[in-house]
Amino acid sequence: MIAEYIIVGAGSAGCAMAYRLAEAGKRVLVIEHGGTDMGPLIQMPAALSYPMNMPMYDWGFRTQPEPHLGGRRLATPRGKVVGGSSSINGMVYVRGHAGDYDHWQESGANGWGYSDVLPYFKRMENWHAGGQGGDPDWRGDTGPLHVSRGPRNNPLHKAFVDAGREAGYPVTEDYNGHQQEGFGPMDMTVWKGRRWSAANAYLKPALKRENCDIIKAFARRVVIEDGRAVGVEVERGGKVEILRAAREVILAASSINSPKLLMLSGIGPAAHLAEHGIDVVADRPGVGQNLQDHLELYLQMAASQPITLYKYWNLLGKALIGAQWLFTKTGLGASNQFETAGFIRSDAGVSYPDIQYHFLPIAVRYDGQVAAEGHGFQAHVGPMRSPSRGAITLASADPKDAPNILFNYMSTEQDWSDFRKCIRLTREIFAQDAFEPFVKHEIQPGDAVQSDDELNSFIAEHVESAYHPCGSCKMGAADDPTSVVDPECKVIGVEGLRVADSSIFPRITNGNLNGPSIMTGEKASDHILGKNLPSSNAVPWVNETWETAQR
Repeated sequence: MIAEYIIVGAGSAGCAMAYRLAEAGKRVLVIEHGGTDMGPLIQMPAALSYPMNMPMYDWGFRTQPEPHLGGRRLATPRGKVVGGSSSINGMVYVRGHAGDYDHWQESGANGWGYSDVLPYFKRMENWHAGGQGGDPDWRGDTGPLHVSRGPRNNPLHKAFVDAGREAGYPVTEDYNGHQQEGFGPMDMTVWKGRRWSAANAYLKPALKRENCDIIKAFARRVVIEDGRAVGVEVERGGKVEILRAAREVILAASSINSPKLLMLSGIGPAAHLAEHGIDVVADRPGVGQNLQDHLELYLQMAASQPITLYKYWNLLGKALIGAQWLFTKTGLGASNQFETAGFIRSDAGVSYPDIQYHFLPIAVRYDGQVAAEGHGFQAHVGPMRSPSRGAITLASADPKDAPNILFNYMSTEQDWSDFRKCIRLTREIFAQDAFEPFVKHEIQPGDAVQSDDELNSFIAEHVESAYHPCGSCKMGAADDPTSVVDPECKVIGVEGLRVADSSIFPRITNGNLNGPSIMTGEKASDHILGKNLPSSNAVPWVNETWETAQR
């Protein structure tokens, strides 16, 4: 088969594009460096902490020493497996807030406002929580991406929502519907007890068609002739070869690898390319810039009752959960355990929520390390719209070398102020009556950490990435020198080349990025096919009382 379209990267956006282009009868070839996603550590939702810490599934990126975090090098996991990061992530499904996409539109991404993207979110979803609340008019129920909810059987989930209400915040039955703001159930990409990755939802059905294929290979660069992308240079089986595309090459290789591939192909800041002896095809100073992420902290509380998941955090408990899941796809193994969420504003007058919560009925880190005190629970909390910006740059002209990653985390005073607010507001929530039967004491930061300086020291030592890198190939107006792609995802200055993944986000969205990344693949596929879904007239909810309230 001679491919019309070559997609580099079988991740969230790449899988969606492969599905839609193949569905339209186009000949599609997907290039993916990673291997199979069929292992139980990927498919079992509760095992999520394992694949993102395994070299066989993760690229193993780390940041450069972050200057505002004492030189710490933070992990930046990205999926090196079929399904990309959707095969190693926490399976939390968040669309983002309407204000995020309206900001995209206002910043030059014409046609990517909320009314434009909502139809694509609905098209991609097969939402199974209609009986648990929420408005199905805002949700899709026929798409390939199954979205469900956990059982929320642990009483701590109800306590978290009740405490939020007692602290003066709204309650929402569906933060992905017309009201993001508030406390309520969390959506997850899990179906019938299995991780429902972009590979399960999109790629595997696409590969059943004769016009879609995938090869395991390492992409080295885009081949450009006379200003047009004509193929991809890859290495497979120890040999370097060129795979040609009759129509277009589409990069969907992540916010880390997509800008790297552009620069290796001669597209990027001219001076930086010259430093590495790379001939300039298109001088685009925005390539690799505008890098963003969400940071978060875990506020951990010791539990006064033995009702947390800690009772299963031993060899026997894990074995029993694993066995039940293996044979029945049910039980604790069938949930990511992130079953309750919160989206709040840090202050009166903030236009829409700027703090996100994930609640977890155990005190544990992403690397699987539990709190030393045994039974506990935690809230993951972090600001959503940090003003800090970083960059992806080349370490060398060797495609095998990982790029330099510097987020420049916590580089503004607003970052520190926002995180102090996160801690203090979370403490208020845990101090409400709803938690009185369950709280023993605060594990971290701990009651002794109170002043701004003490909180800043705790933040600098403990803040971690939420693993939401984006923005490094910014979408915007073609005449904006900081833009890398135009609103049709076409690389500015090169024909036959597009980028469609989280790297094109002008600004990071509210919440986890898997949902917006898949939506990007859905919408980009329509741009490639020369069509668009009709815009929506839906108007999101705004709580005027809280917007003008004084706390």
